[in-house]
Amino acid sequence: MGEFGKELQSERVNRGIEIEQISDSTKISSRYLTALEEDQFEQLPGGVFNKGIVRSYARIVGLDEDFWVSRYMEAYQQSGQLKTDDADWIAFAENVSKNRQTDGEKPDQRLRWAGVAALLLLLVGLGWFVWKYVRGRIEEGILYRPQAITAMASRPSLPSQPVNPH
Repeated sequence: MGEFGKELQSERVNRGIEIEQISDSTKISSRYLTALEEDQFEQLPGGVFNKGIVRSYARIVGLDEDFWVSRYMEAYQQSGQLKTDDADWIAFAENVSKNRQTDGEKPDQRLRWAGVAALLLLLVGLGWFVWKYVRGRIEEGILYRPQAITAMASRPSLPSQPVNPH
């Protein structure tokens, strides 16, 4: 049994937790949990499932999930039991992690700010267009005609009672 598995098992035993309790709580087969404690990584399902098993195990036992997942990854890579497709997943995850760790602003933030700037520019342009349009209509006398308002005010009003058609 390797160091990772021994330490994981030791943490579980020190807390008085049985493998079956973890299995019942997480719905993970006890044979996978035992394989994890015995560093028999080739018996685990592989891929992202292994990280999920370690994370669930750590959560039930009351351990730091991220710490134990990273410890598992180190132990798995050093074990010589690394499956080809798992190696591909690990390489992919490392590349994603590296791309997320950029200095300064993230690309998502730059794109978001560019969108905000474009929206503001559009609103300013729309405001300018509306202002020019309304101003031109006023100068033409279409929207505001004092003569028409005065003429309407001097007209006799319509009768307030309805006219009987009979």
